[in-house]
Amino acid sequence: MAHSFLSGEFNDENVSETSGLDLSLSAMACYPRPPYLPTFDSNAVSWILPFSDDTRDAKRMRRSSSLVESIRSNNSSLYSGGSSICRSISTNILNSIPKLHFRDHIWTYTQRYLAAEAASEAMINADEGGNEEEGNADGMRLVQLLIACAEAVACRDKSHASALLSELRSNALVFGSSFQRVASCFVQGLTDRLSLVQPLGAVGFVPTMNIMDIASDKKQEALRLVYEICPHIRFGHFVANNAILEAFEGESFVHVVDLGMTLGLSHGHQWRRLIESLAERAGKAPSRLRITGVGLCVDRFRIIGDELKEYAKDMGINLEFSAVESNLENLRPEDIKINEGEVLVVNSILQLHCVVKESRGALNSVLQIVHELSPKVLVLVEQDSSHNGPFFLGRFMEALHYYSAIFDSLDAMLPKYDTRRAKMEQFYFAEEIKNIVSCEGPARVERHERVYQWRRRMSRAGFQAAPIKMMAQAKQWLVKNKVCDGYTVVEEKGCLVLGWKSKPIIAASCWKC
Repeated sequence: MAHSFLSGEFNDENVSETSGLDLSLSAMACYPRPPYLPTFDSNAVSWILPFSDDTRDAKRMRRSSSLVESIRSNNSSLYSGGSSICRSISTNILNSIPKLHFRDHIWTYTQRYLAAEAASEAMINADEGGNEEEGNADGMRLVQLLIACAEAVACRDKSHASALLSELRSNALVFGSSFQRVASCFVQGLTDRLSLVQPLGAVGFVPTMNIMDIASDKKQEALRLVYEICPHIRFGHFVANNAILEAFEGESFVHVVDLGMTLGLSHGHQWRRLIESLAERAGKAPSRLRITGVGLCVDRFRIIGDELKEYAKDMGINLEFSAVESNLENLRPEDIKINEGEVLVVNSILQLHCVVKESRGALNSVLQIVHELSPKVLVLVEQDSSHNGPFFLGRFMEALHYYSAIFDSLDAMLPKYDTRRAKMEQFYFAEEIKNIVSCEGPARVERHERVYQWRRRMSRAGFQAAPIKMMAQAKQWLVKNKVCDGYTVVEEKGCLVLGWKSKPIIAASCWKC
């Protein structure tokens, strides 16, 4: 497949930089940014749960291959350098925009690959008994419409984008195939972005909605379902707790600073598992465990803290809980009270990407504060995807590929008309997608980055990588928790990456001062 071919040819970290902006389609198709290939390093150690139906897989492989070939044979209609999408815009207006000078065309081929992969996902998740040729055509058409609409929005061609959105709404069904469902989320994002686009010649976007605008109770229910059904967050907790237990080995006074408390997930699941492990481990349990939650939902944090204290008491652990009401950007070193003689660990689950801004100052400030606390280890768990590139079309293509994989996994875990899946998709993942697609500036908080980008950021902030050596335990965890066939885990340069059919989803890493 294209995975191994492309991953062998291109390197994520060696792509030349640009010096301008060109809104023409040909330039959009070859933005020179790191190619977003959601494949694992060729030297990575991988372990994949076996599929339960070889015949079905072979059929899927044939579908994917035939669809990829179909798209390649028709790629002139998607990325051939000139498109009817932007032809409707005045040539004089486009010529007035500064042009880019590119050293290579790596991104052109990468986008073609991503389009083929996205369409492949649509077909792989079509009903097994459906008409294969008709399904291929429908899936490819939906991909073409999405990409054409994104290009029209990028070119600020409101009339053409509106026409495409009208057609997309009739094909992107909330209870359709996995790709139809993910397409429906991107349609919402494109609609929001189009409503904020200023006329050609103007600069920037009108401020847009915040990702937290959705009703809190619906978002919390969706988060609970994601935790219970998808392995993403639970995998992050598992890796983080193992690293924390190793740091606390033989210590009597231990302290965890939890940034964000896993988005305010109810009941403090991560810390219940940690308390159990501390109580059950060989030797003496720590004399005192302190947990400090940092975030704006302090009332929810305190409820979680009271529950944890009761639970720890039953397990024979002396727990002290405190909450610091502050977002990460405004956190100060004096907000975290450190007692003499205690071992400190900082825990960040799906949090730090929210303070990655264009200026980089906010993240650097947070990392500097964490470094001043001198923790024994900082555990970092983040989405492993490039949703923070400087160009809209690049982010759009990468997000389409990433969330197609997630929606594909949901297909394998839940029945077609399960309302739980609809809640997760519409009130959790769709909110992330809409933020990535429709928002700009401070309102865009879902700025996920690849693990190699985090490696560079952490190194510049003075942290040193602490390799995670627990592949065997990760394999056992997948089996013990009956994780759906198709999920993979690999070790990549000291990090553990959970993926769906080798597409990276979540990466966990550890860092020392």
